[in-house]
Amino acid sequence: MNEEQTRFDQFSLCPELLHALERKGFDSPSPVQVQVLKESNIAEGDLIVQAKTGSGKTLAFGLPLLNQMDHHHQSPFLLILSPTRELAMQTAREFQWLGRDLNVKVTALVGGMDIERQRHELLEGAAVVVGTPGRVLDHIRRGNVHTSSIESIVLDEGDHMLDMGFREELEAILEAHENIRRTWLFSATMPPEVRELSRRYLKHPKWITLDNDLTGNEDIKHRIYLIPSRHRFEGLVNVLLWEAPEKGLIFCSTRSETIECTEYLAQAGFSVHALHGEMTQRERNASLNSFRSGSTPFLVATDVAARGLDIDLVTHVIQLGLPGDLKNYVHRSGRTGRAGHEGLSLAILTPREAKMFREMFSQSSLKPEWLHVPDKEAILSKNQQRFEERLLDTKLEPESHFTAWAQTILSKNDPVDLVSKLLKWKFSETQTGFNLSGLLATEMDTETNRRGRTPSFRGNKMEKSPSSSFSSAGTVRLSTGTMKGWEVGRLLGVLCRTLEISRQEVGNIKLRQDHALVELSALAIQRFQEKKTKLIDEHLLESSKPSYGHSRGRVTKVLSSKN
Repeated sequence: MNEEQTRFDQFSLCPELLHALERKGFDSPSPVQVQVLKESNIAEGDLIVQAKTGSGKTLAFGLPLLNQMDHHHQSPFLLILSPTRELAMQTAREFQWLGRDLNVKVTALVGGMDIERQRHELLEGAAVVVGTPGRVLDHIRRGNVHTSSIESIVLDEGDHMLDMGFREELEAILEAHENIRRTWLFSATMPPEVRELSRRYLKHPKWITLDNDLTGNEDIKHRIYLIPSRHRFEGLVNVLLWEAPEKGLIFCSTRSETIECTEYLAQAGFSVHALHGEMTQRERNASLNSFRSGSTPFLVATDVAARGLDIDLVTHVIQLGLPGDLKNYVHRSGRTGRAGHEGLSLAILTPREAKMFREMFSQSSLKPEWLHVPDKEAILSKNQQRFEERLLDTKLEPESHFTAWAQTILSKNDPVDLVSKLLKWKFSETQTGFNLSGLLATEMDTETNRRGRTPSFRGNKMEKSPSSSFSSAGTVRLSTGTMKGWEVGRLLGVLCRTLEISRQEVGNIKLRQDHALVELSALAIQRFQEKKTKLIDEHLLESSKPSYGHSRGRVTKVLSSKN
């Protein structure tokens, strides 16, 4: 079957599902949907699907499972587990329009929402349950979800659920169900943890693999902009003014940076909202709905939005600072270039971060375009060019009121003088960014002279070359670790921003499963003691355990000191 010419009506789908697809304007399935639908007996066994984010996985499992279920179910028949509240609620909305003609009731079980209201929805009869592992397990233990009636379980974004530490919840949920006929696992990557989970809970699964190269989405173009390190937000403003995104999703590493970035962009005149994990569900929904509708063209987010969210026509994904690793970069980038639309993924990096970025991506097929941050004069010229193109392309009726008005004004004024005044009026309050090219050139020269003293990464340890001038004053223990999704690059960036120090003040980083050991200079140790509250806010320290002689939180003590 030629996938390019395949239509949904070529499969044995019931009329109600075909009508739902037609209403949405869907007539041709995506490759992952074709691969799942064309398996005649696929709905009877376990399945593993490896496909990149944004490939249409929701319909891939939604269509065959709804097509073969008894549509008169008054108790849960299908359970879908998602890593985040946003993805779970989005999947629930997809199933609502898809199953409307089948009278399929859908409920979403996510944290941050009224648990009693969710219980009542279950009692009213929901055939499809979509939720996050923690809240679903809570309902199971309360007896609100009748596991005996559930025959199908879908693990959506399985790798991300394990990344977020949901292994115990997933295992408890899977072991609580006795009548499961099929378990389907959808995942962008297949790390060892996902393979182990599949070996334990899936029986002779069929594999469908559509994307072995995570960087192979041809609809996404990649650009890297170099900015001076002490002017991160100014550099972001310049890039936004230069690129002029219609709808841009901006990723930051931490909650505090997300808030700070949002406030900075708002003050610079951009219409922008924030999205991070410590917002209430109502606040998160409001930000997402405003961005999804296009009324707010920019959304600044932490990685809570990096996976699974399907927002139409995101033209640009902008990543501020190092993304952590290749997988995180690709999952963030996957918010654009969806459903056949072209998209741009931009990374905004300092020269030092750029070197780390090159090393991080050296084994991938990613071929980004490298650019220096545009300067104020270049942005002004670009804006003038865009304005002129729009002006010349504007169509007027032959007897337009504006034509008559222009003739009247021109009869009283010199044409060149008049146009000059109009242009001055148009651009007098237009944001043109900042002069950063000189600062960037100076920093790049400094980095060039410092070659041989740049940190290098090996596994989960950051080492300095023997010629490094770093002088250790002690080692601190942080409450971060690989089990919480931290990588060395991300930890280094967050630590430097929080302590307001350069990377030269940080020595070896040893990242373990539940903690990290970090060498710091004397200045960094001083800042560490001064900024304990911010360290707790950034989840580098825990606040629940006794402190070591300080007023707030368990300030992870200096294990050794040379002072």
